[in-house]
Amino acid sequence: MNPAKRSVDLFLSVCGLLLLWPLFLVIAALIKAEDGGPVFFSQKRAGFGGTPFTIWKFRTMVPDAESRGPHLTSSDDQRVTKIGARLRARKLDELPQLFNVVFGEMSLVGPRPEVPRYVAMYTPDQRKVLELVPGITDRASIAFADEGARLAAATDPERLYVDSIMPEKIRINLEYATSAGVLNDLRVILGTVGHVVRRPSPRARYDLGVPSP
Repeated sequence: MNPAKRSVDLFLSVCGLLLLWPLFLVIAALIKAEDGGPVFFSQKRAGFGGTPFTIWKFRTMVPDAESRGPHLTSSDDQRVTKIGARLRARKLDELPQLFNVVFGEMSLVGPRPEVPRYVAMYTPDQRKVLELVPGITDRASIAFADEGARLAAATDPERLYVDSIMPEKIRINLEYATSAGVLNDLRVILGTVGHVVRRPSPRARYDLGVPSP
């Protein structure tokens, strides 16, 4: 990783953790109070060079979600909890990945790391994305902010993801890599924050007990 990029990642991540630890405690308490399950969710993802690493998130689904459905999460996924829906709406479930950044497994900006199942489907050209350090956010995440709704509307969500969404995300990331730098990374971070702030609040149906991301 570029030394300047790593320095910025480390500085901003440590500052974020120091500033946000009270929010971490509140989120943890809400998750625990809802169903008594684990606060965090961990999963193996493909990192730099395809090397597996463990990604961390605040848990937004029922404790046994992985055994009850697909890897993909659509906007009407019934495994998502009420608290999880609110966290997903504001991307707060991704905050624990600041630790992944501190440990050097991720960057603040970079392609979102995939599960090995989908990495195994990459073409030789698509595997070039594994030469980039995965990140918490990227241009593709902003472009596909409505991914959950697209998957929910699809007859075959996984086929849509593998054939259309995944290749386009990889294309966006490889294109971004040609001009990536600290300033462009900061623009992506600010763009992500702005998008999350402008994003509509979770629908009123959350209060009726119907889960959504």
